[in-house]
Amino acid sequence: MPSPDTSPNPTAADSATGGTGPGQKDRRVLLAYFSRAGENYYYGGRTNLDIGNTEVLAGMISHAISCDVHRIEAADPYPDGYDATVARNVREQNIEARPAIANPLPRIEQYDTVLLASGIWNVRAPMIMTTFAESYDFTGKTIHPVTTHAMSGLGNTERDYARSCRGAAMGQGLAVKGEEVRDAGPDIQSWLQVTRLPSN
Repeated sequence: MPSPDTSPNPTAADSATGGTGPGQKDRRVLLAYFSRAGENYYYGGRTNLDIGNTEVLAGMISHAISCDVHRIEAADPYPDGYDATVARNVREQNIEARPAIANPLPRIEQYDTVLLASGIWNVRAPMIMTTFAESYDFTGKTIHPVTTHAMSGLGNTERDYARSCRGAAMGQGLAVKGEEVRDAGPDIQSWLQVTRLPSN
């Protein structure tokens, strides 16, 4: 069976109009995600991914709802090798690093809801997600954590985003195993029914 079309919609930075559908004109949604391709964990072993698991998941979500999409790019890209990325992540977590973002969004005031999507690395989102979260005022917005993972579910994202997304309300999160992301359609639909995000 061919893989679904999982390319995310154009980035919010390039979008002239917001992702708003009929009856949802007052509720604008941003999907901001960080994803890493290359060598990844796969059922206890390793596999090479041309497209990172979170990018696949972001593509599936962005085709199901009305939203703007922004891919977060690291100014210092992470290595292709799995072990090298793990080692760098441990260092960044230990010193509470804030890795620089190569393509920051100028503002997010126009959004009411923000989906923050990433993998889970050592029970947390990559530290670059904290860089993003601390860069904006989330007062009055709703945050939904979205993760791909091996065994940690949402990890500590709810706690971490509650701290770093100042003024935000935390909404229902979505966690999908990285190895199963291409079959996550039913999980996404169940989550969308709970969150009532504006559909396409």
